[in-house]
Amino acid sequence: SRYVEGMGRGPGSQPSAPVPPSFPSALTSWARLQEERLGPGSCGRPLGRPHLSSAATLPWQVQLIEDFRALRQAAEDMKLFEADPTFFVLAWLIVYLLGPGWVPSTLAALILAVSQAQCWCLQHDLGHASIFRKSRWNHVAQQFVMGQLKGFSAHWWNFRHFQHHAKPNIFHKDPDVTVAPVFLLGESSVEYGKKKRRYLPYNHQHLYFFLIGPPLLTLVNFEVENLAYMLVCLQWRGGGGDLLWAASFYSRFFLSYVPFYGVPGALLLFVAVRVLESHWFVWITQMNHIPKEIGHEKHRDWASSQLAATCNVEPSLFIDWFSGHLNFQIEHHLFPTMPRHNYRRVAPLVQALCAKHGLHYEVKPFLTALMDIVGSLKKSGDIWLDAYLHQ
Repeated sequence: SRYVEGMGRGPGSQPSAPVPPSFPSALTSWARLQEERLGPGSCGRPLGRPHLSSAATLPWQVQLIEDFRALRQAAEDMKLFEADPTFFVLAWLIVYLLGPGWVPSTLAALILAVSQAQCWCLQHDLGHASIFRKSRWNHVAQQFVMGQLKGFSAHWWNFRHFQHHAKPNIFHKDPDVTVAPVFLLGESSVEYGKKKRRYLPYNHQHLYFFLIGPPLLTLVNFEVENLAYMLVCLQWRGGGGDLLWAASFYSRFFLSYVPFYGVPGALLLFVAVRVLESHWFVWITQMNHIPKEIGHEKHRDWASSQLAATCNVEPSLFIDWFSGHLNFQIEHHLFPTMPRHNYRRVAPLVQALCAKHGLHYEVKPFLTALMDIVGSLKKSGDIWLDAYLHQ
């Protein structure tokens, strides 16, 4: 049986590929049931009137919206939005046992960086309410992980991250790509070039990216932005609590390591951990978005807008862990509240949807995804230079 057997196709689509042997039998039964209820040619459940964007929606786009809703219902029937509580784990300790020499200190910095990076993944899951059944439990746990374990504000993270999910790769709506005038991405390259704006040598941004991108995002940009948010939001609900949580992190960190290293050494250890963590964070989060389409609002439907701004990285046990399953970025953006250990199971269904409607489902090797970040920055810089000199 096949997921899209008997379904209509959008313009430019290709015949759907056969479902792999591991294709979930739950969806097969579900698809047959829909065919029996609705008749051939409409493998999907009419879940109410589809949401239309502000721009005119073509008939095939309406069909895409209906099919995506049917796909989501199938994922719910397969219980892919239910978390496995045994999946999430975290722990570390080394300096106390081995002393503050260079070798154990270096190992400690690496282990702390790993724990901090995985804390990003854990709080990300909690922020999307994908671990506990009750949203309140997710929010409380996220405040603890972000505040006590990382020194950041959960409200600050959710404020910027939910914008990213709502409008990925859209200027002035997604803070992750609104990075001008430091870096130029997508359509901003031509705009800056035509207006003769040259705040930095943008044709070399793929080089200075290594100096101020991965090393400093968490250490400088996030720290300043997070502190400013908490101070501004003191008068609102949550700001004061987040500030106290963050203070508990810094108190615990320096009380733990000042006895071993003194104040300067503890500060150096903190900076080292943040820089290592920042490299991890930048490469993992940007490999799925920077090489994709970046520009102004196009008023697409949900599925089309998410697929245009995301790509996947080939999975493996290591890559899944290393990236916090963000290598399944397409599935994550289509279903933000789905527990990440279920992305592998829903991926064949998403591929079938894309095959039916002629949407590009991009998967690339890990190293290629990393190199594409640098290549995209260089391409944008070259476009800026050409527009700056000739337009």
